[in-house]
Amino acid sequence: MNELIERLVKEAQLNPAQAQKAIETIASFVKEKFPMLGGAVDQIFAAGNKSED
Repeated sequence: MNELIERLVKEAQLNPAQAQKAIETIASFVKEKFPMLGGAVDQIFAAGNKSED
């Protein structure tokens, strides 16, 4: 997850808090529009968080 945040900070010139909020917003959008992907989205972000704890 940190890698994605770092990329958003560098390439989109967001601060880390903005990058985190952007990721959360995108994940929420995908889960809302494509409910069948909800579990996969949760697993992807949970896996990213576990590996960086």
